[in-house]
Amino acid sequence: MDSVPGGPARVAEPAELIGLDELRLAARNHGMPLEALRYDVTPPGLHYLLTHYDIPDVDPQRWRLVVDGAVRRPLRCTAADLRARPRHTVRVTLECAGNGRARLVPRPVSQPWLDEAVGTADWTGTPLAALLSDAIPADDAATVVFTGADHGTERGVEQDYQRALPLAEALRPEVLLADEMNGAPLPPQHGFPLRLLVPGWYGMAQVKWLRAITVLSGEFDGFQNAVAYRLKQRPDEDGEPITRIRPRALLVPPGHPDFMSRVRILPAGEHVLTGRAWAGAGPVRRVEFSAGGGWVDAELGPAAGPWAWRPFTVRWRATPGRYELSVRATDATGVAQPVDAPWNVQGMANNTAQRVPVVVPPGDAAGEQGA
Repeated sequence: MDSVPGGPARVAEPAELIGLDELRLAARNHGMPLEALRYDVTPPGLHYLLTHYDIPDVDPQRWRLVVDGAVRRPLRCTAADLRARPRHTVRVTLECAGNGRARLVPRPVSQPWLDEAVGTADWTGTPLAALLSDAIPADDAATVVFTGADHGTERGVEQDYQRALPLAEALRPEVLLADEMNGAPLPPQHGFPLRLLVPGWYGMAQVKWLRAITVLSGEFDGFQNAVAYRLKQRPDEDGEPITRIRPRALLVPPGHPDFMSRVRILPAGEHVLTGRAWAGAGPVRRVEFSAGGGWVDAELGPAAGPWAWRPFTVRWRATPGRYELSVRATDATGVAQPVDAPWNVQGMANNTAQRVPVVVPPGDAAGEQGA
C-alpha cells in the first residue's frame, strides 16, 4: 500500500448521506434502546457499546496488569491478586462522548450516534487509588496512562487504545479497576478481564481490556488524549479536552412507534411520562418538559447513587395533533442542556435537549395540553 488508511476528522457534505464506513461502525456498536430507560440497572446486552478496534482475545490465565513508570515499586498483578484486594461496587451511568453526533449539522463523520449511547451498571472491583499507593508514585508524578489490549489504526496512527488521567483524578476513591458488571464477570465486549471505571467522565476514559498502568512525571501526548476527544472548530486546532459528562435527560418514548420513522403514536388523554437524567460534574437538580407550549418542571425521584442516573416523571394531557416532546436537565452547578446544538468538528459532547416526535390521533378523550 502507498499510504495508511485514515486522515483528519471529516465533516459530511451538506447533502451527504450516511456512508458504508459509518454503517459498518453502527453495525458493530450499538446504543441502548430508549425503552430500557425503565430499568434502574441496564442489562449488559442492552447497555451501550463502543469498541474502537477489535475485541481482543485475552487469555485470563496469562493476563497480567503491569503498573510501572514514575513509581518506586513497580507491580505485576494477576487477576487473583486483584480479587484478593478490598472490593467495592459502584453504580455508574456511562455515556459515550460522541452521543448525539449524528444530530449535528453538518454531520461529523464517525460512529453515528443519536441519543442512545448510554447505560447504567453496577461495577465491582478494587479501588485504583490503593493500588497506585502501593506502587508509590514518584514525587513529581503528574499523569497516569491506561493502556488497553485493543490495537488498531486511527486517522493513520497505529496504536493501542490509551487514555490518561491527571494523578489527582486517578486517586479519587470511587475510581475502580472493575472485573464484574451487574454481579457477573465482565462480558468480552465490556472489557474482560479488567477495565477502568472513572465515574462522572465520558466513556472514552473507561479503558477496557486494561493491561498496563503507567505513571508519568509529565503530560501524556498520546492520540486519544491529544488529538481525539477534544472540542474543536477546525481539525488542525488543539481544542479543549473532553472530560466530565454534561447534563442530559431522556424520555422513555411514550406510546408505540412507527416501524421506519420511529415517530411515536399515543392515544389522547392524560399520560404519565417517565425518563432518566444524569450529569458528571454534579447531581441533577432539575428536569424540564415541553410539548411545544413552554417548559414545566418534572418530578424528580431519588438517584441510586452519586454517579447514577435519576428518574423523573411528568404528567401530560395529550389532545389530537402532532407534537415534539422535549426534556432538558440542569445539574447542581447550574449547567443546563442547551435547546440548540453547539457544533464541533468531532461531534463531541452534544447534549442538546431531546426531541421526540409524537402523533396523537383523533379520539374520544379530550383535554387541555399540559405544557
